[in-house]
Amino acid sequence: MKNGKHLILVESPTKSRTIQKFLGSGYIVEASYGHVRDLPKSKISIDTEHNFRPVYIIPPKAKEIVAKLKNLAEGASSIILATDEDREGEAISWHLVQALGLGDEAEIAKGKEDKRIKRIVFHEITKSAIDEAMKNPRDIDLNLVDAQQARRVLDRLVGYELSPFLWRKIRYGLSAGRVQSVAVRLVVEREREIQKFKVDEYWSIEANLSRINEAKTFVAKLNAIDGKAIGKMGIPAEADAKKIVADLKGAEYEVSEITKKEVKRTPAPPFITSTLQQEAARKLGMSAKQTMVIAQQLYEGINIGSEGHQGLITYMRTDSLNLAQSALASIKNVVAQEFGQDYTLDAPRYYTNKSKGAQEAHEAIRPTDVLRKPSDIKEYLDKGQYKIYDLIWKRTIACQMAQAVLEQTAVDVQADSKQQTANRYLFRANGQVIKFDGFIRAYTEGEDEKAEDEIEGVLPELSADEKLKLHELNPLQHFTEPPPRFTDATLIKTLEAAGVGRPSTYAPTLSTIQDRGYVNKIDKKYSPTEEGFLVNDMLVENFPEIVDLNFTSHIEEEFDDIAEGKIKWVEVMKEFYGPFKKHLIEKEETVQKTIEVSTTPCPHCGKMMLIKYGRMGKFLACPEEGSKVTQPMPEEAAKIKELQEKTKGELCPICGKPMEVKRGRFGFFLGCVDYPKCKGISKIWNKTGFKCPSCLESADRKDKPGDIVEKKSRGRGKAFFACTRFPDCTFVMNVKPESQQHLDEAYKNWKENPPKPKKIWKKKKTE
Repeated sequence: MKNGKHLILVESPTKSRTIQKFLGSGYIVEASYGHVRDLPKSKISIDTEHNFRPVYIIPPKAKEIVAKLKNLAEGASSIILATDEDREGEAISWHLVQALGLGDEAEIAKGKEDKRIKRIVFHEITKSAIDEAMKNPRDIDLNLVDAQQARRVLDRLVGYELSPFLWRKIRYGLSAGRVQSVAVRLVVEREREIQKFKVDEYWSIEANLSRINEAKTFVAKLNAIDGKAIGKMGIPAEADAKKIVADLKGAEYEVSEITKKEVKRTPAPPFITSTLQQEAARKLGMSAKQTMVIAQQLYEGINIGSEGHQGLITYMRTDSLNLAQSALASIKNVVAQEFGQDYTLDAPRYYTNKSKGAQEAHEAIRPTDVLRKPSDIKEYLDKGQYKIYDLIWKRTIACQMAQAVLEQTAVDVQADSKQQTANRYLFRANGQVIKFDGFIRAYTEGEDEKAEDEIEGVLPELSADEKLKLHELNPLQHFTEPPPRFTDATLIKTLEAAGVGRPSTYAPTLSTIQDRGYVNKIDKKYSPTEEGFLVNDMLVENFPEIVDLNFTSHIEEEFDDIAEGKIKWVEVMKEFYGPFKKHLIEKEETVQKTIEVSTTPCPHCGKMMLIKYGRMGKFLACPEEGSKVTQPMPEEAAKIKELQEKTKGELCPICGKPMEVKRGRFGFFLGCVDYPKCKGISKIWNKTGFKCPSCLESADRKDKPGDIVEKKSRGRGKAFFACTRFPDCTFVMNVKPESQQHLDEAYKNWKENPPKPKKIWKKKKTE
C-alpha cells in the first residue's frame, strides 16, 4: 500500500517517538526493537569451512515486527536507516535491509540494494542534529558491519567450542567467553594476591604542634633520622617507636625550612563510556549496567513538559574525548553566567585519549544543550536519571573551566633532643590552600583509593627558626593492607587500560561474570566463587591465549583495523581459529576430567564420596555409576543444621506446613517441605526476638504479626530494623531494640513523628 511517506527505522520506541516529534506527519518513524536477525542459540551456525560464513535467522520474537516493517517499507517513498552510529547500530541497519527484502548481502556490498535506502547518523537526538543528518545521508559502512560481525563470530566460536570442553572436564552448564574469561582471571588473580598477602606491622610518629602562643595544633610526621628518610616501613616494631619517643623526651621543636610552591590542577576530561561508569560507581554507587540503562534513557529522549520528548545527552557508547565546537561555545557562555568571567578559558581545552583503540571521530558524552541545567528539568526526571544527568552536566562544564590554583606548603621541623643521643629527628607537615578554586567550584573527579600521604588541611603561617610547642607525641601502629578487591570502577579501568573490551562491552561483561556464577559482588566488591577459581585455572593452564590480556587486546585492535578498512575480517578469523581448533582437539584428548575424592564415606556404598560441582557450588556424590545419592559438603551441612535450629517453627506462608532450609544461587532460604506441590518460600532473617508493635495494633495483621528483623539499605548497606511484613507494615527503627520497653518507646516516637513520605519517583517509560 503506497503511503508516499518517508519511513525512518531506529532501534527503540523511545528513540522513534523523539524523532517523530521533530519531523512531523510526512514521516513514519518505527522501531526494530534491536536486532531483527541473529545467530540461532541452538547451534554454532558458523560455516568454518567456507570463510566463516554466519547463518542468520529472524528470531521468533522479531518476526511480527519484521512483517510490520516490511509492509510499511513497501509503500514508503524512502527508507531511512537511523540506527545508532556505532558498529552495532551499523550492523542493525545492514540486517534490516536483508530482513525486509530490500537487498541481500552481495547487493549491499555492490551498492545495488533498494535505491530508496539512505543511511543517516547523528551524535545526539535533537532537531538540529536530525535535520543535519537528513541533509547528509550516506551508504551503509560495510567496514563497521564487518567489525561487528567479526566480534560476533569470534565470540560465538570461543563460546560454543570452548564451553562444551568445560562441560566435559568439569561440569555441564559452564561457559567461557573471550572477554568474560579475562575479567574473571583478573578477579581470581587479585583474590590470590589477597590470600597470599603477608601482613606486616609498622609504626609512625606524629607530633601535635602549635605556635608558642596559639592553641590550634597541626600534625607533623617523623620524616627523617640523621638526614636519612625513614620511609613507610622505617619503624618496624613498637620497641623502635618507643625508643624514638624516649629519645625525644623534652626535645625542642623548631621550624628548619618552609617550602611553598604553587600547583595548578586541570579538570578531568569529559565523560566517555568507561569513565561515566567508573564515576557513577564511585559517587553514586551505581553498577555499570544501571548507569548504561539510565544513560540510554537520557539519550533516547525524556518527556520534559511542554517541550515534549527531548534527547538530553549525546550518544553514550563512545571512547572519544572530543566536544563539538558549538558545544564548546555554549559551555563557555554557561561558565561565564554561572561562575563569572574569571572561570572561563581564553581558548577551548582539548583532550587526547590515551586508551588503546579509541575512536576519535565520535563525541564525548555531554548534554545536548548545556543551557539545560539539571535543576531546570529535575521534576521531569526520576531519581537515577537526575543523578546521571547532573553528573554529566557538571563534568562537561568543569572540563572547560580554568585550572584550580593551590599553594602547597611543606614545613620541616627539627626536634633537638636533650637526651644523650646523637640522633637528629626531622618532622614534616604538609598543607595546602586553594588560592583560586577554578573548576573545583563545579566538579571534582572521584577517587578509587585515597593516598596515604594525602595533603591535609591548612597550616598556620610559620617562619624559619620559629620555636614550636609540642602538645602530644604519638606513636601509631599500622599494618600493611592487601590490594583491594575490584569494584565496577576499578575493574572497568583495568580492562580499559589493557585494551580489553570496548565501550559497548564493559557493562555486559560485568553482568555476565555475575550471572554465570563466577564471581560474587558483595558490598560492591568482586570476589571469585569456587567455580570461578576452577574454570579460570582450567583455562589458564590449557588455553592461556584465551585469557591473556595482551592477546585479547590484540584481537580488539584487529577489530578496530577491520572497522577502518585496513584488514579483512575473514583473515582475522583464520589467524585465530586454525591454532585455536588444533589446540582444542589436543587438549580434549590429554586433559582428564576433574575428579576430587572427599574423606566422607558414602551412606549407599561405603566408598569415599566424590566432590562434584553443580549450579550451587560443591556437593558430595556417590562414586558408583548411576547412583543419585548426594549430600551437601560437611561445612554446608553444618551451616544448614545451624540455620535449621535458627528457623525452627517457621511455617509456610502459603500452606502452613513446616519450612526447611534450602540453598539457592544467592544463598540459603526457607522452602516448603511440600515442594514441588507447594512453592512457598521466605527469607532467613536475623530476628531480634520481638514482634512488630505496629502489627499487634493492626486489626488486619494482629493475628499474624511480623517480626522485627535486621535489614540493610541499598547503596551503602547500612543496617536498620523493620517489620518482615513490609510493605503492608512500614514500621522502622535505626537501632536494634534492646528490650520490649526500648521497642515500645521507638514505636511511640515513630507514631508521633512519622517519617516524611518519600517522593514516589515515576519510572519513565523507555519503550
